[in-house]
Amino acid sequence: MKKIIILSDKKVIESHFRKNTCINIYPIGDLDDFFFKHTKWFALTDESGILEITFLYTGTDLHVLLAVCDGDLNNMKELLTGISAELPDKFYSHLSPGLEIIFSGKYKAEDFGRHYKMCLLKKNFKDMNDTDNIKRLGTEDIAAIQKFYAEAYPGNWFDMRMLETGKYFGHFTDGELTGAAGIHVYSPEYKVAALGNITTHPLHRGKSICRKLTSALCSDLFESVDHIGLNVHIDNKAAIECYRKTGFSITGEYHEYLFEEDTNLS
Repeated sequence: MKKIIILSDKKVIESHFRKNTCINIYPIGDLDDFFFKHTKWFALTDESGILEITFLYTGTDLHVLLAVCDGDLNNMKELLTGISAELPDKFYSHLSPGLEIIFSGKYKAEDFGRHYKMCLLKKNFKDMNDTDNIKRLGTEDIAAIQKFYAEAYPGNWFDMRMLETGKYFGHFTDGELTGAAGIHVYSPEYKVAALGNITTHPLHRGKSICRKLTSALCSDLFESVDHIGLNVHIDNKAAIECYRKTGFSITGEYHEYLFEEDTNLS
C-alpha cells in the first residue's frame, strides 16, 4: 500500500537521488546545511521503500517546488496530488514534462518554457586557462552586481547569500563589470554545484566572456566538487554552445512554471 511521508533523514534522501547524480544536483546540493533548513521533503513509499521524492525550497520569498524525475511519472503524479494541500497559494516550479496537469484544477500557470539540465564531470572539462580581467566577487561588489544584472539580465533570480560561498566571478572591462557567473547550489560536503546567473552585458557579447567566466568558475569549483550542473532554456542556443565547449552535456529536460491559486475556479 502506498503512502506519503515527510522526510528529514539526509542519508535516505541522498541515496534516492544518487541513482542519477547529474539530473539531481539541486536536491543533492540542498542537503547541505546552508540550504537544508529551507527545505521540506515529501516521499511516496510502499512496502519496497521509497518510490519518489519531491521537495519545496522555502529560502526565498517565492517558494520553489522541484519535481524532476527519471522514473515512473505516475508515482510523481500521485505524490504531487497527495501534497497539494501543503503547497502555498503561489510558487515557482521545476517539473518533468506532463506533471503540470496536476495543478490545473486549482492554479493559474505561467509557462517559462522547456529547459535542459546539463552536467559536467572533471574528466570532460575543457579549461580555457584564461583568467585575464576576471576576479572573484564578494559582498563588497553588491552594488556593481545589482546594477549589472539590472542592465544585462533583468528579472533574474539572484540570492545575495550566494556571494558568501566565494563562488561568484566577474569579468571587468575598463573597471566596469561586463560579465558575471555564479552558483545556485554549492556543497563541498556532497561534492556538487549548480551554476547560475551567468550572463554578459549586451554591449560586450560575442567576445567569449561567458565561456571564460564559466571556465574560471568550473576550474575553481572542481577543487571541491565532482559534479557541476546547470539549467538552461532550450532556446538559449548561444549559452548551450558555450556550455558544450566547456564540456557540459545534456542529461535531462524539464519545464518551469509559476503557479498561482486561481480564485475564479470553484
